[in-house]
Amino acid sequence: MILALLMFLLPLAYSPGPGNLYFAAAGAQVGARATVAASVGYHLATWGVTLAIGLGSLATLAQQPAIFAAVKLLGGGYILWIAWRFARSSRLRHRNTATDVRFVDGVVLLLFNPKAYVIIALMFSQFLDPARLPAVGAGHIGQVLLITTVFTLNNLLAFTVWTLAGDRLARVFSSPAQARWLNTGFAVTLAGVGLWMLLD
Repeated sequence: MILALLMFLLPLAYSPGPGNLYFAAAGAQVGARATVAASVGYHLATWGVTLAIGLGSLATLAQQPAIFAAVKLLGGGYILWIAWRFARSSRLRHRNTATDVRFVDGVVLLLFNPKAYVIIALMFSQFLDPARLPAVGAGHIGQVLLITTVFTLNNLLAFTVWTLAGDRLARVFSSPAQARWLNTGFAVTLAGVGLWMLLD
């Protein structure tokens, strides 16, 4: 099951999305090491939300269009705000400052990403044994914990790859003019993702 789950998650985890692009941009702006707090926040939130969905605690979210729409608006708005932060950076920040890459950024990025909820629900619908769904027993909880942990660790690996790629780009394009273009490029890309989240 784990191999099949990883095959299912591969294109989802490594393709461009709000989380990947944020960490690539953050890696470019402050360096990979300075993104650790945000990554911890994102992946702790990922583990908690995934576990809650797997155990049915967030099932009402999918049944309440108004809640889902509010999450989508908050998520799109938050991504646009992050894009604005990168756009107004005239140069890459010094590598040992991480004032704009915080634990809370990672948490909020996950909580306000409605696509994450859809992917998680889809994942459980494919890989959670339907025979164990009616009763939340030890076997069911064990399955949910396994899927939740594999999903979170796979995301962590993917985001680390994107963060390191952003860090590497910043080291290659290190002049002030190149840094401005790099920040602008990340900002425009993030803004496109934010608009897509709002309009989809």
